[in-house]
Amino acid sequence: MSGIMFEVTEDIDGGYVAECLTESILTQADSWKELRANVRDAVDGFYFDREKPSTIRLRFFKDEIVPIG
Repeated sequence: MSGIMFEVTEDIDGGYVAECLTESILTQADSWKELRANVRDAVDGFYFDREKPSTIRLRFFKDEIVPIG
């Protein structure tokens, strides 16, 4: 199996949320390092009985509001 991609966003209360774009996998963490570990664990759990993806891509989106004026 090829790679799998997650969209990562900042949580309103702090930390990060990662949601897989192709499977029903969602996880969160307080730090980027912890998020990477949680994503690996979530993928391992989701694919426990079948072939796992060869790579995991984390695509980070930051939504920022810039005031004008």
